[in-house]
Amino acid sequence: MNRIRKILNYETITYVIVGVLTTVVDYFVFILVNEALKRAGTAGPDAAVTATAVSWVAAVLFAYIANKLVVFRNYDFGAVHILKEAAAFFAARIISGLISLFLMWLMTAVLHQNEYLAKVLTSVFNLVFNYVASKVFIFRH
Repeated sequence: MNRIRKILNYETITYVIVGVLTTVVDYFVFILVNEALKRAGTAGPDAAVTATAVSWVAAVLFAYIANKLVVFRNYDFGAVHILKEAAAFFAARIISGLISLFLMWLMTAVLHQNEYLAKVLTSVFNLVFNYVASKVFIFRH
């Protein structure tokens, strides 16, 4: 029972909730930008790639602010601290994203796993990697 309490605490529960909300932000911004680009005459892969880039930035910004304030309750707003912290957060997200791309390729192209199973496994990896990076390297007290 103590192990469960250690795992299911305020920090981990709010981290998962913020993760779900971050996904909502990502999809919402993607749809808005993609549809706006279509209406402006840009369609297909160009619109999708641009919308993906914009939605990723929006989602990471949202995740940074929500993780800082809600999950890790870090209220240091000094300019230098914010710049270092945000840079580390973005770097960790870029690293986890690149590793996820590699894992997707490995599981689907090399190991011939189902892409949906691979997506779930890479999402689990992302969740754990980003939590550890945030707790140990980014939002430490």
